[in-house]
Amino acid sequence: MKKIFTLCSLLLALNAFSNSPYITRVFEYSPAPGQFINTLPKWDADDTPDSLAMKAQKSIANNNQTMISLGGYGGYVVLGFDHTIVNMPDSCDFKVLGNAFWAASNPNSSASKRGGSCEPGIIMVSVDANKNGVPDDEWYELAGSEYNSQSTIKNYKITYYKPDPNKVATPNTSYAYLTDTTYIRWKTNGYGDGYLYKNSFHTQSYWPQWLGDSIVFEGTKLANNYVDESGAGTYYVQYSYPWGYADNAPNTDPMSNMDIAWAVDKDGNKVNLSGIDFIKIYTGVNQYCGWLGETSTEVMGVTDLHPNAQITSGIDQPQEDKSLTLIGNPVRNNLIIGSATNQDIHIYNISGQILFNVQITEGTNYVNCSALPCGVYLLKSTTDIIKFIKQ
Repeated sequence: MKKIFTLCSLLLALNAFSNSPYITRVFEYSPAPGQFINTLPKWDADDTPDSLAMKAQKSIANNNQTMISLGGYGGYVVLGFDHTIVNMPDSCDFKVLGNAFWAASNPNSSASKRGGSCEPGIIMVSVDANKNGVPDDEWYELAGSEYNSQSTIKNYKITYYKPDPNKVATPNTSYAYLTDTTYIRWKTNGYGDGYLYKNSFHTQSYWPQWLGDSIVFEGTKLANNYVDESGAGTYYVQYSYPWGYADNAPNTDPMSNMDIAWAVDKDGNKVNLSGIDFIKIYTGVNQYCGWLGETSTEVMGVTDLHPNAQITSGIDQPQEDKSLTLIGNPVRNNLIIGSATNQDIHIYNISGQILFNVQITEGTNYVNCSALPCGVYLLKSTTDIIKFIKQ
């Protein structure tokens, strides 16, 4: 009996020290104005920034998967785990859960252009370098597919102004659902000014009631990703960017997986982080899609894909560029391959047998691998070898 008790105690102790794969902490919830603000999560009159962060934590921590909205451009949430997320070589490290989905009817759908409801959020990561347990160290941006695009704006700054509750609404007579087209004023640092509209579908205040009379956000702004496919304002498709953004693809899609190896510093230089302790997600576009309203990144959670991995090297060291990267691992139907050059690649099985050769071009490439049986394979170029799992 004593031996059985000792074994059970040991198992309980091991379980107690097992890392949770899920968010355990929301440090800050600071959304921009939007049609779901004050409802996801719900604001009450006695709430403070700390109590709203706690409500956001109850919504998305520990795999609860109750959605929170970040509002328009710049609105953000700062998250933490009960452990360091390890940067695994040649593999994505964490998954961001949102509410993106593919359109059931999409006239411009293709293997390289998928769309539906995709509201991309930019992801930042940080290391607890000073070991104080709070996110007050340097932030690094995950450089997604649009980071170096000419249409991406760096150091974009927007200021929102709280509306006078007694202001006279200015509805749009052509579109009855737009009940106030001068609702919340915003201005930027040289990239235009405008208003966030109010619509008839959401009648509560869109202003984060626990924040001040003006709110300022600054960061990277992605180009608009929506198309009015109807031409009449009735059917909007928000097209997914190839990789590297939150709420940009369904949760079951490999494109919702993120790789710490994509991290860059404020000057755009790659950094080598052995692990991260904090994640910040903010809405990355400033656009309005008719009756759908403003584009706002939603977050349902973040999952560590390797929660019990161990760090084996230091952090913040220079990282050499790779000519080949694999976006999403494990993969399902398509290999999504980023390449710095035009080159030939080869797919091998684990026994070293070459299965097929493919020519890829600079940029993002989609290679159909649906015919491969489930298992482990190698993706090889003249300079890189990447192991991947076919599900």
